[in-house]
Amino acid sequence: MNHSTTVVKPARGIEGSVRVPGDKSISHRYAMLGALADGVTRLSNFSTARDCTSTLECVRALGAQWSKDDSGVIEISGRPTGLAAPKAPLDCGNSGSTIRMLSGILAAQDFASELFGDESLSRRPMQRIIGPLSQMGARINASDGGRPPLRIEGGHLKAISYKVPVASAQVKTAILFAGLFADGETSVEEPLRTRDHGEVALRAFGAEVKQSGLAASIRGGQKLRSIEANVPGDLSSGAFFLCAAALFPGSHLILDQVLMNPTRARLLDWLSVLGLRISVMQLDEKNGELVGTIEVRGNQLKGGTISGADTAALIDEIPVLAAIAPYTQNGIEVRDAKELRVKESDRITAISAGLRAMGANVEEREDGFSVGGCQSLHGAEVDSMGDHRIAMAFGIAALRASGDTVIHNSDASEVSFPGFFQALERLAK
Repeated sequence: MNHSTTVVKPARGIEGSVRVPGDKSISHRYAMLGALADGVTRLSNFSTARDCTSTLECVRALGAQWSKDDSGVIEISGRPTGLAAPKAPLDCGNSGSTIRMLSGILAAQDFASELFGDESLSRRPMQRIIGPLSQMGARINASDGGRPPLRIEGGHLKAISYKVPVASAQVKTAILFAGLFADGETSVEEPLRTRDHGEVALRAFGAEVKQSGLAASIRGGQKLRSIEANVPGDLSSGAFFLCAAALFPGSHLILDQVLMNPTRARLLDWLSVLGLRISVMQLDEKNGELVGTIEVRGNQLKGGTISGADTAALIDEIPVLAAIAPYTQNGIEVRDAKELRVKESDRITAISAGLRAMGANVEEREDGFSVGGCQSLHGAEVDSMGDHRIAMAFGIAALRASGDTVIHNSDASEVSFPGFFQALERLAK
C-alpha cells in the first residue's frame, strides 16, 4: 500500500527537454519473447517501471535468466526449447499486462503455474483471456468472478479464430502468444483497432504475423530468434508532459526519442485539435516501431469530445486529458469509456472526485464524464487511489491551480514512471 505524499506548487509555464522511460507495452513484450527466443536478447532503455520489473522477475522464475549492466542494458537468455516450471506462484504485482500476456505463453507450457498480484490486480477481470485460452485447450481456474489468482494447467493447444468482444491489446497479444505454440493458424479479430506492439514484436523476433483488416493471425510452431533493441520512450508517460505544456501558452518542450507507433499517436492528433502546436523531428524506424523527437509549444486550448475508436486509442491518456479539461475553452467530454472502471482504480470515479475537490464542475456518467471548460481550480488534497496514472494526472492539474495541491499515495507513479514528480519539478517554471 502506498502512503507517500507529494506537494505540487502552481507553475507559470513548462520549459526544457525530457527523456521519458522506455515504453512499457514494448518492454513487457520484448522481455516475454526474449525468454522464448534462441540466443541472448539485449535491450537498452528498457522500462524502469515496476510493472516491467514484475515481468522480468516472472520470466526469471520460469528459467529465463537475465542481468542488467551499469548502463541499464538488460540481457535475457532465452529458452527456445521451453520454459521451466516455477518453484512458487508468479507475482505479477500491479501489472495487468504481465498476468494477461504471460498467461498466453503459460497456457502452452507442459507444467502447471499460478499467477497472482497485489490488491488492485486481484480485482481486475481475467475472463477475457480465460475464455479464448480455454477454447485453445488450456485449463484455467480463477477466483470468483474470473479474477486472480489464476491457476493454469498448460499443455497442447489448438488454433482458434476468435472475435474479441471488448477491444484490448493485452487480450489480443495473449492469444497471439498462445497461437505461437498451437497446431494450425490462430486468428484474432478486434472490434476496434488497438495497439499492435504484440504483432510488431513477434515480427521483430522473426515470427510471421499476418494482418487483414481488424484481424491478426499467426501460424503455430514458429521459432523466435533473439534481438538487440533500444526501447523507444513511452508516449503514454510523455503525455503528462505534453499536457503540462498545453496548459500554458508560450511553453516550449522537447520529448526525445519517443514511440510514434500510429496506434499510439492518436494522442498527438488529438492534442493538435485541442490547439497544442506539435512538430515531429528525426522520425526513424527501429525493429518495426516508429521513433521520433517531439517539439511542442503551448497555445490556447479549445476542448472536444472523446468517443468510439478515439476512446479505445486514448484509454491510457484519458486521465491526464481530463486533468487539463477545466482549463480548455469548451471542456472535454469522454464517452464509451466503461473500461476505465476496471483499471488499476475506477478511473472515472477517481478523476471526477479529485477534480471536484479542486473546485471543478464534473458530471460523472456510467461510461465516462464531462468536464466543463473555462474553470479556475484551487489547490486541494487529492488521492491517487493507488493508481499511477491518476497520481500523475493530478500533478498536471495542480500546475494551473491556485495554491498548493497535496497528492496522497503519490508513489503509485513509480509503477510506470520512477522519478516523475522530480522531472515535472525540473520543467515547471
